Amino acid sequence: MSERAAPAGPGALAPWLATIAAYVVPLGFVLTPMALFLVYSFFSVDHGSIVFSPTIANYVRFFTDPVFLPIFWRTCLLCFTVALLCVLFAFPVAYFLTTLRGRSRYMLLVLLLVPLLMSYVIKIYAVRSILGGNGMLNRALLATGLIDKPSMLFVFNLNAVLLTLTVLLIPFAVLPIFLSLERIPKALRHASADLGATNAQTFWRVTVPLSLPGTLSAMSFVFVLAIGDFLTPQLVGGQSGFTFGRIIYSQFGTAFNWPFGAALSVILAAVVILAIRLGGRLESKHGGAK
Repeated sequence: MSERAAPAGPGALAPWLATIAAYVVPLGFVLTPMALFLVYSFFSVDHGSIVFSPTIANYVRFFTDPVFLPIFWRTCLLCFTVALLCVLFAFPVAYFLTTLRGRSRYMLLVLLLVPLLMSYVIKIYAVRSILGGNGMLNRALLATGLIDKPSMLFVFNLNAVLLTLTVLLIPFAVLPIFLSLERIPKALRHASADLGATNAQTFWRVTVPLSLPGTLSAMSFVFVLAIGDFLTPQLVGGQSGFTFGRIIYSQFGTAFNWPFGAALSVILAAVVILAIRLGGRLESKHGGAK
């Protein structure tokens, strides 16, 4: 008689378990909720009750209502400005880190990333205490005589949302730019200097073009984080700092219109996916041109 096959041991099951963990977990915790949102977006609400009959009324309402579309485009412009400012502030910091040698480079990088470990709400209130009517900024301006009374220019409006998001998201832009700058071979800079280029010419013609993949990645990353943020506009935006994220939040809260909130979430997810794809495409284009 032929011998029976030996039962598979724990070692043989390990690859299967790893495969399941790699694909099933993201499928269950990411794609399934997105699919549910997509399904719910085709339902409606009637007198506080969800009507489970297919309709595109939620999407028609978004594109025809004079309120939602302007706020959507204003939020996109706001988040693009945040991404641009974060890159402009993060690039010099990342470039400075690459000029350091030894452990000091990574020690400073870790210190820059420490704020990411802090509570997001605490950081928002910290920035709010600086920009508020009785905050440090107004006190400094009053002490210097530049203003006669506390200014509300940077609190409870879109300016406050812009500044707060920029301050909070700069560390997210520093890391990809730093990694991109660190990968640039020093031999290219030395070759540029040997050919007679000045430091400024080497920076603009060698360093900046070769760091574009990391810069574009930082911009898309910050844009995605900013456009999905509803807590910052809620705490520092006030009535005039209304953003698309706050509209979605209100649909699942006080308005109790989950289908319309799901439709807005689907539209926001489409914008996020488009931003990620565009950023990845531009990054690969400039990365392949190196």
